[in-house]
Amino acid sequence: MTNLTTGSSFPELGSSTADLLAAATRLLDPDQFARATTYGKELEVTAGQHLREADLVLCSTATLTSFHTAEPFLTHGPGGFAGELSLLTGQTSNLSVRVTESGRVHVIDQPSFRRLMAQQTDLGDLFLRAFLARRRMLRFGAEQSTRIVGDPRSGDGLALRVFLSRQGLPHLWVDSASADGGVVMAEAGLEPGDLPVVLAPDATIRRVTPGILSEHLGLAYRSAGRRTVDFAVVGAGPAGLAAAVYGASEGLSTLLLDGVATGGQAATSARIENYLGFPFGLSGLDLTTRAAVQALKFGAEIATPCGVAALRSEGDEHVLVLGDGAEVRARTVLVATGATYRSLPVDRWDHFVGAGIYHAATDLEAQGVAGEPVVVVGGANSAGQASLHLARYAEHVTLVVRAADLGEKMSSYLVERIRADARITVLTGTRVTGLLGDEHLTGITVSGRDEPLPCRGLFSFIGAVAATSWLDGPKLDDKGFVLTDDGPGALPLETTVRGVFAAGDVRAGSMKRVAAAVGEGSAAVRSVHQALARIRDFQ
Repeated sequence: MTNLTTGSSFPELGSSTADLLAAATRLLDPDQFARATTYGKELEVTAGQHLREADLVLCSTATLTSFHTAEPFLTHGPGGFAGELSLLTGQTSNLSVRVTESGRVHVIDQPSFRRLMAQQTDLGDLFLRAFLARRRMLRFGAEQSTRIVGDPRSGDGLALRVFLSRQGLPHLWVDSASADGGVVMAEAGLEPGDLPVVLAPDATIRRVTPGILSEHLGLAYRSAGRRTVDFAVVGAGPAGLAAAVYGASEGLSTLLLDGVATGGQAATSARIENYLGFPFGLSGLDLTTRAAVQALKFGAEIATPCGVAALRSEGDEHVLVLGDGAEVRARTVLVATGATYRSLPVDRWDHFVGAGIYHAATDLEAQGVAGEPVVVVGGANSAGQASLHLARYAEHVTLVVRAADLGEKMSSYLVERIRADARITVLTGTRVTGLLGDEHLTGITVSGRDEPLPCRGLFSFIGAVAATSWLDGPKLDDKGFVLTDDGPGALPLETTVRGVFAAGDVRAGSMKRVAAAVGEGSAAVRSVHQALARIRDFQ
């Protein structure tokens, strides 16, 4: 299961500490309290008693304190409640709960809390806002708990930072090359070969990866004792997230799996300005974070990082084989794995990925090249958006476009902004021919120029190929994209394997736009219902 970022994605929480504290400490009125208690059981508690962090605890007459490691975090009196976002995500809680004044409480376990969320909309929204505010406050106080020590300029370091950012996990990153990093490593007895390292209150984890950290936090998928789900979604980009929201909200047991984290390629977009309903634009991470919260709210389960290695069909069920060999059984499956980034045919490309070559231009990557010269490669909208965003941070941005005309594949509004921006130089009819540097990228060579360009960050947006190498069974086109609506009796968005659907960028003929992917993911759920009805009719 997964966790979520709670920063600018939820401006309704407010931006000040006072706003967050007000949302985090919201009290239930008598009617709300009475309705909420029907989902739990009443207990007498005594001062000093510890309560289960995995439960929602309503304070009747007792007073509770939530602790973040050893530090008091929030105090909850009568009408208040202790609990955190882990009630929805299944993550190991960031908080412990202790009784500070004896009295009575009502304890609501996770299954009962799920029922409350489904049946009491106003209470569900109140609790969710409080949990999101508490998670954001925990992130502000991350220096008190989990520290990650590593090189943010390395491939391993970047992968971990992307995972932490996408998941919104409270932490403090310590650059191993900094003076503070040296002190921390010496105190913890760490060697360079141990990096990256997690220094958590309960463990020190050397050579940590996103998968290892996910397992430690209780976010990994566990197959033991699992039943067959109605609907398994592979890929947590816009199409997969939309499908999870609609599937869960319509009562299907829904499991969403992704090999990296929620968001997909959309989460790498610094700014989306043409998505319906957001006239001032929003980042891809904000959009997909909101969608993940919706999916969790309706009862979907999200597991990341959780890569799928294979798919096979057994009668009316389908089996997803995970990277660790575990299996997920599902009555219907949606393939929404999107596409993987292309690489340029340049020597040492793989060597510099994560160490100067990037396929995303979010604030995370942009801050890493602040004040440095960077190059963006590509001629479509993603490259244009990245150039404009990076220009706010970098010393200068050079946009390298293979086509002779910048407007060949890029929207006119982006072309006009780029041409008007003195911080951006556009080189059309140009290709990257070489990479310079040792451990980290320092420059590039391009066609038509004798002198190399200084470059501390090469941001590549040159298109992608279908992420279907794991997929066996559904028919693909000659480029590897999944064919749908093919053959007699096929439901909309159904592949050549009955009960297996495809939506978003991975589907042959898709629009390759965020809004289109959301629409396809949503529409797929109607076909899923029809497929489930078809199964019932033949049983």
